[in-house]
Amino acid sequence: MSSKTTPESPLPIRTVLQMVGGWIGRLGTVWVEGEITDLSTRGGTVFLTLRDPVANVSARVTAPRGVYEATVPRPANGSRVVLHVKPDFWVNRGSFAFTALEMRPVGVGEMMVRLERLRQLLAAEGLFNADRKRRLPFLPGTIGLVCGRESAAERDVLENSRRRWPAVRFKVEEVAVQGPYAVAEVTEALRKLDADSSIEVIVIARGGGSLEDLLPFSDETLVRAVAACRTPVVSAIGHEQDSPLLDLVADVRASTPTDAAKKVVPDVGEQLSLVRQLRDRGRRVVSGWLDREMSWLTSVRSRPSLADPVRELERRAEQAEALRDRARRSLSSSLDRAADDLTHLRARLVALSPAATLERGYAIVQHPSGDVVRLAKDVSPGTLLTIRLSDDRLTVRTEDPDAPNGQDRQDAPKSRAGGTSKGAPAGPKSPKSRASREAPDQPESA
Repeated sequence: MSSKTTPESPLPIRTVLQMVGGWIGRLGTVWVEGEITDLSTRGGTVFLTLRDPVANVSARVTAPRGVYEATVPRPANGSRVVLHVKPDFWVNRGSFAFTALEMRPVGVGEMMVRLERLRQLLAAEGLFNADRKRRLPFLPGTIGLVCGRESAAERDVLENSRRRWPAVRFKVEEVAVQGPYAVAEVTEALRKLDADSSIEVIVIARGGGSLEDLLPFSDETLVRAVAACRTPVVSAIGHEQDSPLLDLVADVRASTPTDAAKKVVPDVGEQLSLVRQLRDRGRRVVSGWLDREMSWLTSVRSRPSLADPVRELERRAEQAEALRDRARRSLSSSLDRAADDLTHLRARLVALSPAATLERGYAIVQHPSGDVVRLAKDVSPGTLLTIRLSDDRLTVRTEDPDAPNGQDRQDAPKSRAGGTSKGAPAGPKSPKSRASREAPDQPESA
C-alpha cells in the first residue's frame, strides 16, 4: 500500500482509517484476561478499562449491561476477569475499543484490595474526617502548585487562575506524577511549599490517566504528608470519576485542574459585579432611609407647634388664663356657699341655744352640783337652788308650802330678794323659796 502513495498523491484520512478498521475487523473475537478499572455504567452500556496484571498496558472495553449483570458474582473495580471480546474501530473518531460478548470473573484484584485496606486504616485514624478540613482563603496572595513538568494540568491551573484574577502569584514545583519516583518527589515538593510562610494554598494537580497511573496519589506516605500540612491543600487529580486517596485527605477536592483554579481563585468580574450589586443595594437602603426620615421631618415641621411656635404659646397661655379664671370662679362659689351654710348654721344654733330661751323669760333651776331640776318632787324643803336667768343668777332656798303665813312674813324681811322664779315649775305641792341676790356670774356659752 505504501508504494502507491506519494506526497503528490496522498490518501485521504478516511481511506486510511477504513483500511485500519478492515484489518482490525479481520481479527475476529478473542478471549482476553485482565483487571477491571474505571468501571462505570451509562444507560444500557457498561464502560471499563481492562488492565494487564503485569505490564503497564490497558485498553478500553464496552459491554452491554445485560452481559455485565449476568456475571455472577458481579465484577467491580479491581476484579480480575476473562472476557470474550470483539475488537472495534470507529472510523469517524479514529478510536479503538473492545466490545465484550461474555464476561467471567476470575478474582478480586490485588491492587484494589490493598487500596481498600489502606483506605479503611486511614479512615479509622480520622484522617478523612470533615472537622479536619480547613477553609480556603478568599484571595490567596501566593499559591503553591505541584504538577508534572510542562503538563496540561499546569497550563490549566495557571491560565484559568490568571484569567479569573490577573494579579494572582504562583510558586510552581514540577515533579514526576507517575512512575517509581512520583511519591518521593511530590512529597518533597509538598513539604517545601508548606514550609514557605508566603504560600497560603497548595494545589496538587495531574491530568487524567488509568488507575495504575494515579497510584502514586493513593500512596500512604503522600496521604500522611498531606494530612500533616499546616497549609490548606487542594487535590485536583484526574477527572470526575477518578478518586485517589489524596482526594479524601485533602481539604478541598477539585474534579479537574480547571475546577481547582475556580475554587482557589475568585473571579474578578464576578467580584466586581457583586461589589456593584452590594453598592447599589446599600445606596437603595440609604436612599430609602433618607426618604423616610425626610418625610418624617416634613410631617413634624408641618405641625402647628413647630410651624408657629408663638401661636402655640399664646394658645397655651389662653388655656392657662381660662383655667385660672375657672378656678377663681369655682373657689369664689365654694366660699359663698360655705358662708351661706355658716350663716344658716349660726341662725339654727342661736335658735336652739338655751340662752335664747332664757331671753324669752324662762329660767333654769339647778342644784348646787349643777344638775337641772326637772320635777318638783326632786326638791326637798330647805334645799339651796340656783336660778339662772338671761342676765343673772339667784340663789334660793325652798320652803314647805304648808308652813304658817306668819312665819313666811317673818322670814320675808330676811331675804334680800323674794319671789318665785319664772322658770321654776309651779304646782300645788311645790315648796316656797326664799331668794337672795348674788353677784352675777359670767354668762356661760350656749
